Amino acid sequence: MPDPLISKLKQLIVETLRLEDIVPEEIPDNEPLVGGGLSLDSIDALELVVRLEKEFGIKIATSEEAKSALASVAALGSYIRARADPSRLPS
Repeated sequence: MPDPLISKLKQLIVETLRLEDIVPEEIPDNEPLVGGGLSLDSIDALELVVRLEKEFGIKIATSEEAKSALASVAALGSYIRARADPSRLPS
């Protein structure tokens, strides 16, 4: 059974960045988000960080933190689980 948070993150990535040719399920869990197969750049990363902060009530304070959090969808899931209020996570 797919992880609900990972599924939600993939959906948010597609919606936030308007990736019209990509289905959320096609995004690999462990592929780099920035500079990987999605061809995301620093502006995309910033848009995504803003959306994630609003969606999950987290704060990604530094560019180093963002780089670590956005390493992959799996890394992003771990980052959010460690910092978000559990009531804001999908079940």
